[in-house]
Amino acid sequence: MRILLVDDEVRLADGVRRGLEAEGMVVDVAHDGLRGLALAEDHDYDVIVLDIMMPGMNGYRVCRELRAHGDATPVLFLTAKDGEWDEVEGLDTGGDDWMTKPFSSAVLVARLRALARRGGRERPALLEAGDLRLDPAARRVLRGDTEITLTAREMSVLDFLLRRRGEVVTKREVIANVWGEDFEGDPNIVEVYIGHLRRKIDRPFGRAALETVRGTGYRLSATGG
Repeated sequence: MRILLVDDEVRLADGVRRGLEAEGMVVDVAHDGLRGLALAEDHDYDVIVLDIMMPGMNGYRVCRELRAHGDATPVLFLTAKDGEWDEVEGLDTGGDDWMTKPFSSAVLVARLRALARRGGRERPALLEAGDLRLDPAARRVLRGDTEITLTAREMSVLDFLLRRRGEVVTKREVIANVWGEDFEGDPNIVEVYIGHLRRKIDRPFGRAALETVRGTGYRLSATGG
């Protein structure tokens, strides 16, 4: 799941980002409304989280601009403003949900997953490649009738590969969609996780669905290997 978080409270935003990443989500962060709007227009997100009082452009205006341009991505307002008319304005401008600060991290994660399930764009309820299946909502992976246990990050990598099944994806694309575009670590981390997935979704079943395309990247067979 890819989230855009727009909040000018740098420390709070960093804490939220780390918490969501621990749940296997990819999080892009902006600290002002104009930058948030630009990111939302340039990338596809599952959910956008907006503060209201921000420099450049407030959260209401960001949401209004997105809706005016036909962007139906679910929007969750996460704000210190707790008046009922503030909430009414947020929902009337096109917001889908509202949470006030301080908030429960567990509830935030649950609400983000619920919004992503409803979605602004059509998404398959089940991602499949042959007998390899991933249920994003239930966070379950099966090969045939056998359930496979994956870490949150492994599941995020597999989710991306299944959405692009049959296509060659570069290491850069995997990093951008799973770790985020601001990732500054070793890009070879992708190879490590590809290895983890092969040991879990392929080798125990005598399959070779996850291919390395030399000099280019990786491809998950559309038939599941």
